[in-house]
Parts: sequence; structure tokens; C-alpha cells
Amino acid sequence: MTKLRSNLLVVAEDGGTPLERATHALPDIEWAAVLPTIEAINALKVERNAIVLAHNYMTPDIYHGVADIVGDSLGLAREAARTDAEVIVFAGVHFMAETAKITCPDKTVLIPDPNAGCSLAESITGVDVRLLRERFPGVPIVAYVNTSADVKAEVDICCTSGNAVEVVRSLGADEIVFLPDQYLGKWVASQLPEVKVHLWEGACMVHERFTGEELRSYRTQTPGVQILAHPECPPDVLAEADYVGSTAGMVGFVRNVAPGNRVVMVTECSMADNIALEAPGVEFVRPCNLCPHMKKITLDKILHSLRTMTTEVHVDADIAERARRSVDRMLAIGTSAAAPAGGTR
Repeated sequence: MTKLRSNLLVVAEDGGTPLERATHALPDIEWAAVLPTIEAINALKVERNAIVLAHNYMTPDIYHGVADIVGDSLGLAREAARTDAEVIVFAGVHFMAETAKITCPDKTVLIPDPNAGCSLAESITGVDVRLLRERFPGVPIVAYVNTSADVKAEVDICCTSGNAVEVVRSLGADEIVFLPDQYLGKWVASQLPEVKVHLWEGACMVHERFTGEELRSYRTQTPGVQILAHPECPPDVLAEADYVGSTAGMVGFVRNVAPGNRVVMVTECSMADNIALEAPGVEFVRPCNLCPHMKKITLDKILHSLRTMTTEVHVDADIAERARRSVDRMLAIGTSAAAPAGGTR
């Protein structure tokens, strides 16, 4: 049984357990209110031989209070395949839970709210991919992991924001189709100018709201601030950033920031709340663009999910088999692309 939390991000310097660190994430009165729910969830995890996988964008009470494994989508995909737990509760959006089921077909995968969707994943279907194959015959198709199982089943390989450049480079092709995030695709194209990249016009509703003008205002208001941007942001945002990378990459960058300095993470709001506890001494300037889909996952829903063993995620066997090939090809690229090292991805 998996009993110990596997933190894919940053190990706290104080050596405290996630639960101990979580007491600093909320005001005392709020912590007192959620502690009974956290204790009930943790007890049920033992009873069910279950673990909670939590994306970086979960709220601090989930991230620090009940998560056994935390990380970005690539880290969670890897760890889902390795766990010996019988039940996986996925604190994230639906496509992530589907990916966990694809990599762990013999495990029970639960999502606390099946309506936790994704604007980006919903921008494309398997039918769309088949039409793209007709339009670009023989051209490899790369899908961001933020897609449905139906889409994964139709493409050649998946990628995440952390390994997209490495995945495309591994194909050795001079032309690819990249879907569905147009901004991540443009970022990949900027890093690999020798490759012609055909884009799908999808976007994340959180990241596309940021603007370059907004980032310039941060620099004016907070001189010396270091700006970290997710590659799902528009090009004018990335042009203003000091660092562009995945959520895991951002954490790696923050680990090397000296105490007393200021950073701004241009990504979903809750990530700064979570990482601030693990990077004492670094001041976070916090733009607050929340993902309404991620926020559908709550402590109460996780507790209900474990009590009732709902809602179980199912993927059609044929789709799962074909999708697994594209996910496995991504995972086979190697761990170096997933390492949260500093620098520009």
C-alpha cells in the first residue's frame, strides 16, 4: 500500500510533513473548519488502499492536507502508472483522471466531480483529428496531454508543457501538427525553428487572459520582480517573462531564487499559494486568475468520492488501448524533460 506522500515538487526545508505545513496555509479559524474533513479523508484512504493525486492548481487544503502525490500533468501521469494503490482519487480535471485510467487500467480511478472539465480539452475531438490526418497526410500529430482520451487515441504521441519541445524534437520530423493549444504550439515552434508547426486554435481560458501589458505593469509596480510564465500564455506575455516553463519548471526556478527576492507566477492562482509554503523567504506577487473547472474539486467532494466510490472513470477499451500508445510514447521520452530545472524550456 502506498502510504507516504511523494512530493514531485519541492521538499520543505523544515522537514515538516505536508499536513503540518498545511496548518500555515489557512487562517486558524478556516483550518479548524476543514481539519475534521481532512482527517476523515486520510482515514478512508487507509481503509480503501487509496491515494489522492493532486494537480498543482488545487487549493492549499487539498494540496497540503490530503494529497499523496502532487505535481504537474507529466509527473502525475508517471506516478499514476507506478503506484501500488488500488484506488486513485484524482484531484484535477476530467482529462487528467482519464489519463490515469489509461495508464492504470486495472485500478479504480475516481474523480470527485465529473463536471470538472477543461476549456482547452473541449476545443477538439477525435473526429477533428481524423480530419487533420486527411488534410496533412503523413505528418506526425502531437497532442498536448490536456485532451480527451478520444483525441489521444487518434494522435501519434502526447506531450506536456514540460516536455513538448523534447517530444517534438524526438520525432525527427521537419513538419508536425500540434494540438490543441495554439500558444504552447507557438512556443514549441519558436524553440524549434527548423520544424514547421501546424496549429489548432485552442487555448486555456485561464492563461490566455494574461497580457504583456499586465506583466509590464508588474515590473513598474515591483522593480526587480522576476516573472515566470507558463507557455500556454500568449506570445506577448512570454516575451516579457524572465522564465518560460511548465509548472514543475517554475518550481525548479523558485528553488534557486534567493530569499528576499520577488517573483510572479503567470499561471493559475492557487499554485503560488501552494509553492509559497515551500519557498520561505521568497515573496510572491500574485495575479489571481482562477480555473473554475479545477475549483470544482473540493475537500467535501473528495470525502464523498471516497465514501461512495464515485464517480468512477471509465474509458472504452479500444480507445484506451490506442490512447495508451500515445501516452506511453510520451513517457518513454525519458525523465530529463520532466525535471524541474531552471532555465527556459
